[in-house]
Amino acid sequence: MADNRDYLDKALDAAQKKIPGKAGDRFRDPNAVQKNRAMNEKITDFLRKQIEKITGFVTTNTRFLRKA
Repeated sequence: MADNRDYLDKALDAAQKKIPGKAGDRFRDPNAVQKNRAMNEKITDFLRKQIEKITGFVTTNTRFLRKA
């Protein structure tokens, strides 16, 4: 199965797995992956927009491109 998540998605997943205790259990539960993925997509979309707004660079899957 191809993993079409980019570096920002993977970084958020890794950070969520580090959350201790019951708060982090929902991120480690394999049954909740789709629900978490939808929430994570909203978070990473917001982060991408903020990066673009602050730096002027557009994010792609693997790099930053200067805005035209």
